[in-house]
Amino acid sequence: MDISLLVYITAGCFGAIVGSFLNVVILRLPGKKESIVFPASHCTNCMAQLHWYENIPILSFLILRGRCSHCREKISIQYPLIEAGMTLLSLALVLRFDLSIATAFYFLFSAALLVIIIIDIHHQIIPDVISLPGIVIGLLFSFVSPALNWQDSLIGILVGGGILYSIALLYYLWRKVDGMGGGDIKLLAMIGGFLGWQALPFVIFTSSVSGLIVGLFAMTKQKKGGQTRIAFGPFLSIAALLYLFFQDKVLQLYQLYLNLTIPG
Repeated sequence: MDISLLVYITAGCFGAIVGSFLNVVILRLPGKKESIVFPASHCTNCMAQLHWYENIPILSFLILRGRCSHCREKISIQYPLIEAGMTLLSLALVLRFDLSIATAFYFLFSAALLVIIIIDIHHQIIPDVISLPGIVIGLLFSFVSPALNWQDSLIGILVGGGILYSIALLYYLWRKVDGMGGGDIKLLAMIGGFLGWQALPFVIFTSSVSGLIVGLFAMTKQKKGGQTRIAFGPFLSIAALLYLFFQDKVLQLYQLYLNLTIPG
């Protein structure tokens, strides 16, 4: 077997296994009633403990036809989607960065963003237990990263958190209500730590535009006007992932824009 094919298969399988664990984190972390380690995986309806063959990422869902083998309750499609998503992210990281220290750190970064996306959608919170250590890990990564120095990472943390904090403060002073949670501020600081300050214009612009479009759609559906609330964390996270994988093209667009707007 070709060694590169073996690497991709291993990376994909590892991503699927981690995705299965992320499902546990997503389910248990917001409620804080269960540890993410204990008890063992079980059906959330009948509480029956799952056998090992019911825990095979993606395949078990397909074999069981999306139902618990004990009580026949439907299993959320979210489970295989998270496993498949982490599989694809793992493969994409190996394709983008090969087997390197960057791949290892960006794997942690991608997994954290995937968890944040789902938890924020369901609960409209971004757990500090993910974002705060993520800020520190992002800064530590900059000391061994082949493409990011610690100054850019530190500026990314300070500016990323500072920008959203300033926006949130101004909105509060204007409307006397909170328009942005502290979780979003810490998340952007984490993104700046991992990707550097250079990523922030793209991440902020892309997340703001996509968030505005979805927000307007939500306003028409919910009919709550200015009281409509949507989670902003998923937009920040998706924009960060886009920059991670398409950084070269984004920087080319930056340069093209500067060439067109700056005389001479």
